[in-house]
Amino acid sequence: MAQTTVSSLLQPIGSRTETDFMGTRLIPAGAYWGIQTLRAVENFPITGTAISSFPRLVQALAQVKHAAVLANFDLGLIDRTKKEAIVQACHDIEQGFLRDQFVVDVIQGGAGTSTNMNANEVIANRALEHLGLARGQYSVIHPNGDVNMGQSTNDVYPTAIKIATIKGAHELLSSMTHLREALLRKAIEFDDVVKVGRTQLQDAVPMTLGQEFSTYAVMMDEDERRVREALVHLHEINLGATAIGTGINTHPRYAAEACTHLQRITGLPLVTAGNLVEATQDCGAFVLFSGTLKRVAVKLSKICNDLRLLSSGPRAGFAEINLPPRQAGSSIMPGKVNPVIPEVVNQVAFEVIGNDVTITMAAEAGQLQLNAFEPVIARSLFASLTHLSAACTTLADHCIDGITANKEYLRCQVEASIGVVTILNPLIGYDAATSIARHALSTGRSVTSLVLERGLLSAAELEEILRPEHLANPQARITGTES
Repeated sequence: MAQTTVSSLLQPIGSRTETDFMGTRLIPAGAYWGIQTLRAVENFPITGTAISSFPRLVQALAQVKHAAVLANFDLGLIDRTKKEAIVQACHDIEQGFLRDQFVVDVIQGGAGTSTNMNANEVIANRALEHLGLARGQYSVIHPNGDVNMGQSTNDVYPTAIKIATIKGAHELLSSMTHLREALLRKAIEFDDVVKVGRTQLQDAVPMTLGQEFSTYAVMMDEDERRVREALVHLHEINLGATAIGTGINTHPRYAAEACTHLQRITGLPLVTAGNLVEATQDCGAFVLFSGTLKRVAVKLSKICNDLRLLSSGPRAGFAEINLPPRQAGSSIMPGKVNPVIPEVVNQVAFEVIGNDVTITMAAEAGQLQLNAFEPVIARSLFASLTHLSAACTTLADHCIDGITANKEYLRCQVEASIGVVTILNPLIGYDAATSIARHALSTGRSVTSLVLERGLLSAAELEEILRPEHLANPQARITGTES
């Protein structure tokens, strides 16, 4: 996204004058934002990414303002004409209109005040438009006096972040489910494909490729559960706390009324925090949720590490599985194909882990009654959610679904593996098994050929022992409980 600058904002022909306690400025006539937004754009040319790039945050801000004006109307603090105009403006923004008017950089000083001011000004000017009035006529509907009535950035902003995060998390959960189902399909497809398991990159005992992929599916399922658990804490909001949590400048029933309206508008089971002073300064819910996203990222990265290793080759690597070829892998080596999908998911995981460090430090840096660093928390959370969701979908659709197995090669590896002797240990005894293992390792011969040569087991017995279902579930062979 192009860097937002003051000059780019002033390009439209025509202007209006707005004044604050710091002076008077010209605002483009067509802009729904006002002087406070302009000052923020001047002050924070940081990332070039405006809050408009985070549509869930913009929508959540409008939903909070919507709930607030309804609560104030119920309490007799604002008249019907203003209420209806502000509600209509909020509804417009909730539906996706005027998103380009949210021009403040996502990372900003002031604990999110500039984001809140941007929302107040856009809603006020849109409400004025609904009344048939010109933008900037704040004597009729004022951004702070009316749109921000009973509110502070310190309760509006974290509440909006939580709502936006919850909505983003539901998209992530959908993507994780999509990936888990793709992994389960592969687990079923590879159920009878035997292979050598490995510990510390050394040959271990046999298993099936289906077991390997079912493990990945279980990992995803567990992390879906953890994400849902962490989400619970984000439903506790501090709307009504205003500046520091004492509820100054609000009606005694405002917090409860506003929360009830916000529940209906968002469809979320939101609750007002029991202690608003604590809730206004504490970012623990964001830390917990980010830590859960880091857990998801770590698991995804581990899966992708395995996929890259298992598909390495095609001649001089593991070559157990084949990833679907997506593009040419080299500008100099003809025919080379790289594991580009696992690689991009790895990189998303690295970013999420870094975002978690950022969120941790930002939460720790809070002082006294407020944390001033929620903007970078928001930016980091939204990036982690968005990129993880895309990574899960990409991994499922462009990699997992197209994986094939080199079945015969894997079977030969099992038969040649020294690890097979572990399965035979209870049948031929530890000393004989040790002797067989040493002989196989020194001569390169297979364990099965040596067992047959020494007459320790028959060919039929070996064939039964090495059936895929027995390799995957050796207890069933011993107890006779296989299905």
